[in-house]
Amino acid sequence: MAIVLDFEKPIIELEDKIEELKKFTSKEDIDLSAEIVSLTRRLERLKKEIFENLTSWQRVLLSRHPERPYTLDYIGLIMDEFVEIHGDRHFSDDKALIAGLAEMDGQKLMVMGHQKGRETTENLERNFGCAHPEGYRKAMRLMRLAEKFEIPIVTFIDTPGAYPGVGAEERGQAEAIAYNLREMAGLKVPVVVVVIGEGGSGGALGIGVGDKIFVLENAYYSVISPEGCAAILWRERSKAPAAAKALRLTAPELLELGIIDGMIKESLGGAHRNSAKTAARIKSAIKKSLQELSVLSPDELVQQRYEKYREMGEYRES
Repeated sequence: MAIVLDFEKPIIELEDKIEELKKFTSKEDIDLSAEIVSLTRRLERLKKEIFENLTSWQRVLLSRHPERPYTLDYIGLIMDEFVEIHGDRHFSDDKALIAGLAEMDGQKLMVMGHQKGRETTENLERNFGCAHPEGYRKAMRLMRLAEKFEIPIVTFIDTPGAYPGVGAEERGQAEAIAYNLREMAGLKVPVVVVVIGEGGSGGALGIGVGDKIFVLENAYYSVISPEGCAAILWRERSKAPAAAKALRLTAPELLELGIIDGMIKESLGGAHRNSAKTAARIKSAIKKSLQELSVLSPDELVQQRYEKYREMGEYRES
């Protein structure tokens, strides 16, 4: 059964009504085409009205939609010959963060990203997309491999945050993420980052330092999840919608603040409504970015990346 969010209910009700009329027309041999056309037009207007005026919190809910495409879905839709590579050569293989070699229209790539599960068993196996330190160490191992063979890197971000458990902290979660931030800043190959769902905290940043950063229309990218922010500021998780608004975590807001390089439009109703169309737009953004970055020397790439992050934010000296 399809998952329906509260603000989607009027759309689903109208879609069901149209389907009922179509079945009735077929069964009773009565021509109701005019009514069906009228309702279809009304449905398109309703969709546009709802999805073009979503609140920050509603976009957060869409970013978590269980039917939304995940990293492996997008890899399958836009890339060929994906060969997954496992393990960090220190502790184990983290299934919450997948990585490997792929091709996209003949272009060799090192691709990696957070991976959630579709049902309970897989979600437990993938730790709900919350990576352990070995996941970030695996990612950096393969980034270094990509740099050695001059292969561009593409990362897909989709995590509420890095796993905060005792074991992860004992194995150096904070150090693993901090190390990745420093090392990614100096990589001498192009790095393109796409936030496809949730982009929460250091868990997102651990594979998020890039030359070009894109966020899907109904994804979010933030220093903390809305619930975490609400718990700290108001001691109430119910204040998450207010926190989402205050955090300015949506793609248009991030673009305005200069945090990201572009917003990628989703199919109307969310990426899960037409994953192929959304994947095609992601592919186009990645290809265009790699073409632009290919003219830069390794040293120019590093310098431009340095300047990009130095320009973010504001501060005052007193």
